[in-house]
Amino acid sequence: MSENEEKTESFNEGKTESFNEDKTESINLEVTTTSLPTDVWEQRLLENEKTASFILEEELERTQGKFRQQENPQQSTTTVTHEVRKQSFPRGLWATLLLISFIVSACCGVYLSVRPVPTCKNDQSILATEDSENIAAFGSRKKGGKQGIAWIKINGVIAQSDRSAGPFSVPTGAAYIAKKIREAGESKNVKAIVLDINSPGGTVASVQNIYSEINRAKEKGKKVVALFRDVAASGGFYIAMAADKIVAEPGTITGSVGVIMQASNIEGLFEKIGVKIQPITSGKYKDIGASYRKMTDAEKALLQDMVDDTYSQFFAAVKAGRPDVKEEVLREYTDGRVFTGQRAYNLGFVDKLGGEEEARLLAGELAGIEDPKILNTRDAAAIKEMIFSMGASLENRSLSKQLESLTTPNVSYLWIN
Repeated sequence: MSENEEKTESFNEGKTESFNEDKTESINLEVTTTSLPTDVWEQRLLENEKTASFILEEELERTQGKFRQQENPQQSTTTVTHEVRKQSFPRGLWATLLLISFIVSACCGVYLSVRPVPTCKNDQSILATEDSENIAAFGSRKKGGKQGIAWIKINGVIAQSDRSAGPFSVPTGAAYIAKKIREAGESKNVKAIVLDINSPGGTVASVQNIYSEINRAKEKGKKVVALFRDVAASGGFYIAMAADKIVAEPGTITGSVGVIMQASNIEGLFEKIGVKIQPITSGKYKDIGASYRKMTDAEKALLQDMVDDTYSQFFAAVKAGRPDVKEEVLREYTDGRVFTGQRAYNLGFVDKLGGEEEARLLAGELAGIEDPKILNTRDAAAIKEMIFSMGASLENRSLSKQLESLTTPNVSYLWIN
């Protein structure tokens, strides 16, 4: 028997004896002073004994509880903590439900923003389809509507976007830019177009696609101003040759008039990993530029001839767009070199030095609009571009994209530094 149990037992015995003595004295006193029948006295005595035993049990439980608390205080603390956690659980449950509701609402909002909206066409809308689709991005065509300038940005490498790349693909390539220029050209509210160029160039066909759309917009009476940002080189410079006027910052990097073709040779890598490719072709030049073998001299001559032909198209565009530049200057500065916006202005490749405010005012001056306003676009694809731009950039950095760029030769109006 432990020391605590002995103390409890002795305490209970002492309590019981003292209580019984006090009770007996009181009962004897009552018997001597009051005369009642014997059976009544026996009944009262039994009731008193039951009450005394109940009180003793309560006192014993109280005493044992104190001893247990002294021996194991951690258990009591754990019990209290557990009770507190039970009480706080409903609050955490409500917070979880609120978070789930917020996530569901956000997903619904994104879906409603990017989903295509079905339209019902009647006879009148069918007749006006071509007109309404082309001006959707630049406001209403009603007479007396707000007139201004369209501001179109051309950023990064210019190429056709790969719509089959994955779920994050959005129309942001050369075809998308050409579509924006075409819409601006067909809108009666747009009197001038500003091309905000910050690009090192791109593939030949993509650059020429945008160049052609600019010329078509000019044929419809639109004035076009090109604005050079940080870089407007090679293909970016080519596009600007179709503009009526060019504005550039003094520190802009521009020029790089020329063509480059890149063909990789990973024959040594294949030998190290034990891979050998045996092509079967219909002609000796069918696999020209293949990455798994060296290029022959005859193949180099053929590709050089193609590059020279592509360069002559670039040179013709520069000569047509900048007729005031002297012939000797034109020949000297179209050898692929880059130069600053200040040098371009001095040589006649740029009409004015400045930024977007100068470009805006110059476009208004050409269009005959005082203090021209930039028309806001309402293109649904802009929302998709904002949401999926990060995913698209991750797609372009994927392994398959990098392997494709290594194994596929490209002819480009591109400045590579």
